Amino acid sequence: MARLKHRLMTAIKILIRGGLIVLNDGFILLPVKKHSFVFESFNGNDINDNPMALYQALLAQHPEYADRCYFNVKPRKYAALKARYPEIQLLKRFHLKWIWVMARADFWVFNSRLPRWWHKNSGTTYVQTWHGTPLKHLGVDIDAVEIPGTDTQTYHQKFIDEAKRWDYLIAPNQYSHDIFAHAFGFNQQWLDTGYPRNDRLYHTTASETAQLKQQLVGRADAQVILYAPTWRDDDFQYVGRYNFKLPFDLATFFQHVSADTVLVLRPHYLVKDQIDITGFEDRVKILAETDITNLYLISDLMITDYSSVMFDYANLKRPQLFYAYDLEHYRDQLRGFYFDYESELPGPLVTDAAALYAALDRYTAGHWQPTAAAPAFYKRFCGWEDGRASQKVLQQIGIEATQDA
Repeated sequence: MARLKHRLMTAIKILIRGGLIVLNDGFILLPVKKHSFVFESFNGNDINDNPMALYQALLAQHPEYADRCYFNVKPRKYAALKARYPEIQLLKRFHLKWIWVMARADFWVFNSRLPRWWHKNSGTTYVQTWHGTPLKHLGVDIDAVEIPGTDTQTYHQKFIDEAKRWDYLIAPNQYSHDIFAHAFGFNQQWLDTGYPRNDRLYHTTASETAQLKQQLVGRADAQVILYAPTWRDDDFQYVGRYNFKLPFDLATFFQHVSADTVLVLRPHYLVKDQIDITGFEDRVKILAETDITNLYLISDLMITDYSSVMFDYANLKRPQLFYAYDLEHYRDQLRGFYFDYESELPGPLVTDAAALYAALDRYTAGHWQPTAAAPAFYKRFCGWEDGRASQKVLQQIGIEATQDA
């Protein structure tokens, strides 16, 4: 019975997809609507990241485009995102209006991939912002894909097919430019500008940061430590259900930091409901869906592992601690790294809880020092960042700063 139901649902989805494709293939024959933009962040799961930065920069230059700008969102996210962003026009992905607006958009500005079976108008300019400087292998560079529901060959081909549709691709640094070129097979026009989402790191004032601290952790003068680990592709129970357990003890953690410290946890949204902070609710905040740039700004120290957050946070030149408790497995079996992780990090690397606590002792005592590799790290990964990436992108794709109704 269960198998029959599954087959029936699969058949219904195929029929619906077919109908959507027919509509889309008809609509994309129409001319595009001049100065119309469709933005999308993480397949419609949120409104943030580089697309949001570009949306805000675009409307700052051209407020008259507001009624021609849309954000794609997943239908189940629509109500919550509409409440958070009432001023933004939202489109429910794969609904009729979405098909119509997408088919006639002048620009698509996305930070992730679309399904291979969705086509774009020949007049649409597709700006792919991507969503991070890569440490881990990505795209066709991943030798063995461990993500449930796919296989390595299919995964590679999806990346290749998608990159063929991109007219522009943003690179945050030369290192990423070189990797994206082969990992995506991209050979169209490059936007070597830095990341638009990082512009705020250069413009936010101390008073604005204090207000953010008050808003997010309840105290403007708190010492904030951010723990932002990557997610483990292979640690899952079934498709869509991933495992996560904090790799340190909260009680012990707070014995090694100052009394005014608040720990902010930034887990992947797929595992945020699995974290137990019972007894520490006043000192631990789980902020899985808060704009990550706000978390960078309020944090005095960031603990991470293999996440690309290390590259963005480095723009602030604040302390970073790298807690890689599964380094051998992650490096050698799961994803592989593009550079020498152990020697090129801008902060100390620890691989067990005891070493983590010892590093926190040094930080709390004021004995923190960046590694010898830190200056080279900043130059290599932050050298293009200057707080003007959004303006550079808009200019290079043909959006002038002057008013143009």
